[in-house]
Amino acid sequence: MYTQLLPQATPKVLAVKLSVVGERSVRSKHPWIFTDSIEKINKEGGSGAIAIIFSHSKNKVIGVGLYDPDSPIRIKMIHFGAGVTIDKDFFLKKIKKAYDVRVPLLRTKTNSYRLLFGENDGFPGCIADVYGTVLVVKLYSKIWIAYLKDIIDSLIAVSGVATVVIRLSRKLQQDTSIPLKDGSVIYGLLENDTVIFTEHGIRFSANVIKGHKTGYFLDHRENRRRVGVLSPQKTVLDVFSYAGGFSVHALANGANEVTSLDISSQAIELAKANGLLNKHKGSHKTIIGDAFIQMQHLIEKGISFDIVVIDPPSFAKSKKETAIAKKKYKQLATLGEQLTAKKGILVLASCSSRVTSDDFFTINRTTLDNQKRSYTTIKQTYHDIDHPVSFQEGAYLKCGYYKFNR
Repeated sequence: MYTQLLPQATPKVLAVKLSVVGERSVRSKHPWIFTDSIEKINKEGGSGAIAIIFSHSKNKVIGVGLYDPDSPIRIKMIHFGAGVTIDKDFFLKKIKKAYDVRVPLLRTKTNSYRLLFGENDGFPGCIADVYGTVLVVKLYSKIWIAYLKDIIDSLIAVSGVATVVIRLSRKLQQDTSIPLKDGSVIYGLLENDTVIFTEHGIRFSANVIKGHKTGYFLDHRENRRRVGVLSPQKTVLDVFSYAGGFSVHALANGANEVTSLDISSQAIELAKANGLLNKHKGSHKTIIGDAFIQMQHLIEKGISFDIVVIDPPSFAKSKKETAIAKKKYKQLATLGEQLTAKKGILVLASCSSRVTSDDFFTINRTTLDNQKRSYTTIKQTYHDIDHPVSFQEGAYLKCGYYKFNR
């Protein structure tokens, strides 16, 4: 049952012709059309207007997008090919298709997953995460407001959730024309802001009202499981631990000792709370402080760990930050090697989309090659099944596992 009326409107329909570059982009199924690629448009439209893209030569429809006058990405594509009717049935079919991709994951004692991964599932600027029976929809673009009721109805029908929470980007929170409030429960009831869920049988919590993003980071799920498998009877260091994802999997799988390191005291408290949700015999230590400084302190004390996991936040949120990001990854690989015990495993991850996987793995390899110990690259991983990638910019997650031979 909805707790508030959701905005509904009949969007304008625009006819659009693109430049040669823009048309090539649509034919290659890229979801972004920038302002300078629009050659001709029959009228101005507001956020969410339906933009029908016509080819130059044959004047046939080659795709449909949503118009966004507030962004340099002026048209966000939601359909490629011949024209379609943008209605509830259209969204329902797309959401069913996305759900089908996630079905194998739901057979692994997991009830938390990303149902809609923005552009990669044909919903640019829209994320939908499920935590047990709670669905959290986060909007990054105003283009979806007019379609929200149809989309929420379809998400509920497909996922079977009992509660829906709406989250808004900072930009949308400041937009007074949007009749929605960040953190609102728009469907069903929410007994507690903190929702308990499971991934591969391990219990975690997410604050779906005030937590970062939608409350938790689901993308590293498979890497957390792998670290757990490697952890029995080991000592583990989880750097940039946030809510303790890697730490909790390690503890639940029999690690002797786990240390969670994060600059946020609030994140450390969350990591400790998540650890207590699962039975374990190992000790859970915590360090609050700047990761680079604290790792250096541990090195100076001569402390090392059987497994070191370094999963920093994005270092390159803009193109100009890419060079600095690469230097930081090199720094972390150097520090990580020094903290990894004899025959130990170093796990290095990146979520910076502007640093490609090739560049990231090259940085790791060249940095570790310059150290005194030999090592073996035992695995390189990318996105989990609920974070499919359909275009180059949609790929951001990469993770390398390095085992030292002595």
